[in-house]
Amino acid sequence: MVLRRIMRPDDANIAGNVHGGTILKMIEEAGAIISTRHCNSQDGERCVAALARVERTDFLSPMCIGEVGHVSAEITYTSKHSVEVQVNVMAENILTGSKRVTNRATLWYVPLSLTNVDKVTEVPPIQYEKKELEEEGKKRYEDQKLERMETKQRNGEFIVPSVNQDRQNKEEYTVGYSQSSLIHLVGPSDCTLHGFVHGGVTMKLMDEVAGIVAARHCKTNIVTASVDAIDFHRKIKKGCIITISGRMTFTSNKSMEIEVFVDADTLVGDTQERYRAVSAYFTYVSLSKEGKPLPVPQLVIESEEEKKRFEEGKGRYLQTKAKRQAHMQSLTQQ
Repeated sequence: MVLRRIMRPDDANIAGNVHGGTILKMIEEAGAIISTRHCNSQDGERCVAALARVERTDFLSPMCIGEVGHVSAEITYTSKHSVEVQVNVMAENILTGSKRVTNRATLWYVPLSLTNVDKVTEVPPIQYEKKELEEEGKKRYEDQKLERMETKQRNGEFIVPSVNQDRQNKEEYTVGYSQSSLIHLVGPSDCTLHGFVHGGVTMKLMDEVAGIVAARHCKTNIVTASVDAIDFHRKIKKGCIITISGRMTFTSNKSMEIEVFVDADTLVGDTQERYRAVSAYFTYVSLSKEGKPLPVPQLVIESEEEKKRFEEGKGRYLQTKAKRQAHMQSLTQQ
């Protein structure tokens, strides 16, 4: 299955590069369509596929205004109650016909009954060309399930939204100086048939907040380099007020990691509560006017908690760097 659309000026930043959140939203739309089609491919209870998790997504090349985005999706594994979808994104220059890969992503969906949103229906199995493909998919399923549980357990903290008056009293390059929040009222256009927020809408808002944090820290043009796994812990219902908060956790010489949370307030209904709905880490790079990477100002640490988050971010950075080097080495040996 392939989705296509041309990139418009309102999809991009001031430098003409398409927002990472726009790409993530397109990826999620493709994943939702193919997984919903598959889950309704056999007789039984009708359902809609809901996004549960997005694995690490690298932005390999920026997409620009005027280019056509081609988003292709394929189901690569199914368990009893979940679907794994692999998505590739290509950018096409319609003047020259040249194409390049910009993104690869893996998403996990669960099918929810149309008549009972709390009921997860069964997923029709797919046929595998080789037994090894099914075994590899099962391992990925078990790994992501474990990671989701670990992320959910450490997500108890709420970030207090920052205001401009507070920022004026903060030292530059500190966590508090660049920390940012966005408050959004969930409307019908944000939601699925169930009345819950599309995963792509949430990811786009998260990328916007992460971009604001990065821009405040660097004061330059910034672009999304990658997104670590995005975990959707709980559904967000129409009418909720969501607070998307971002803070800098780590900086290397040429990249910065931003932690983003989405907290939902249910103000309408019998029960009123606030809960953590989504969490993720975004990585950004700073670019010059010519599009060349610039050094990133180092983060100023002010507390033991910030130091702890910095060291954890450094660990994720080194782990990703090691995986990338190992991948490049394996390619050169082929």
